[in-house]
Amino acid sequence: MIPRYTLKEMGKVWEEENKFNKWLEVEKAVCKAQAELGIIPKEAAEDIIAKARFDIEEIKEIEDRTHHDVIAFLTNVSSYIGDSSKYLHYGLTSSDVGDTALSLQIVEAMDIIERKTRKLFGVLKDKAKTYAHTVMVGRTHGIHAEPITLGFKFCVWAFEVARNLNRLKQARETIAYGKISGAVGTYANTSPQVEKRVCEILNLKPSPASTQILQRDRHAEVISTLAICGATLEKIALEVRNLQRTDVKELEEPFAPGQKGSSAMPHKKNPIICERICGLSRLLRSYVVSAIENIALWHERDISHSSVERVIIPDSFILLDYILEKTIYVLENLNVIESNMRRNLMKYGGIIFSQRVLLELVNKGLSREEAYSIVQKAALKAWSEEGSFKENIASDERVNSLIAPKNLEELFDVKYHLRYIDEIIRRLDDIE
Repeated sequence: MIPRYTLKEMGKVWEEENKFNKWLEVEKAVCKAQAELGIIPKEAAEDIIAKARFDIEEIKEIEDRTHHDVIAFLTNVSSYIGDSSKYLHYGLTSSDVGDTALSLQIVEAMDIIERKTRKLFGVLKDKAKTYAHTVMVGRTHGIHAEPITLGFKFCVWAFEVARNLNRLKQARETIAYGKISGAVGTYANTSPQVEKRVCEILNLKPSPASTQILQRDRHAEVISTLAICGATLEKIALEVRNLQRTDVKELEEPFAPGQKGSSAMPHKKNPIICERICGLSRLLRSYVVSAIENIALWHERDISHSSVERVIIPDSFILLDYILEKTIYVLENLNVIESNMRRNLMKYGGIIFSQRVLLELVNKGLSREEAYSIVQKAALKAWSEEGSFKENIASDERVNSLIAPKNLEELFDVKYHLRYIDEIIRRLDDIE
């Protein structure tokens, strides 16, 4: 069975309940910090921390009247606290709470993405070693080039995923900041000491300078990083799709018992999961433009970014989480058809060895132009006539005068091309 995706933990990160919990976490941290610094009474802070809670439905009802989500939240929370509520949100602006809490949500979501990306790396590393010597043709421009191995292909992907892990780590560090600096970021009604202590409590770093908001280059970096990760998954899925084509048929994504590929054509086994990965990667990339456009706001802030982020930030994480799971599933259950790899490898009688023959003719004294002309003629004849490059080159008088039959045979040995594959794949062991 193809496993169904549910929002699970990633969905919970972006639910209203978690958002309000994060808001409350920030508000409580502010009260604690302010009490420690003597800004508000200790008893009031203790009262707020003990009694503060919220009701989502009541918040929505209040927001319908006030048209302000943070005021609606504070009004609802205050109703549970009593007189001490006058010290709730003391000296703050809405974005102090909203942006700091959003950083907490993003960090939580990044942890999930990093964990699954690390799992993907492990799958690719294992596949690279398993198929280290499974020979297949390498293709450039979609045309046969020279021999590679399937393990080498997995190895290339694994290193890219490892780079994505570094990008995720950097983006996580960039976003793991809070700001408790007030209406335009000058600390007029709060202080840098409060901000520093709040961020310590929340395991964030204080923003060195912010306006009413954390600057949106941070969020743009996060979304851009998620999009790059998605592009890597698309790259993998697109390759599986290409290698599943009927005339290639070297790899196949899983096809579950009872699965059907077409309502009209019973023979169809379509790479629908990989196509889905590719399509959703496009959607994920489209959010990068909006994230970058959110960087430029009026003066010390406007609210044009807010509505955009309510869509693109949760969506980006949920999309990447989904296609990560699907990519891992496809790779873990990939059908590798080695017999077709061998068949395709020697199509047209070994045209993939043309460079070796070219270089050997040069070594025997021909100019590169002379050698190229001889080899190209034999190769294109094989191509156009569905013939054999090896037979064509072996029947060329000039070649026969320079290369002995036994030596010519050696030029068609794949081992020559693959002698460094193990060394390349072993480099994966250097990645922690």
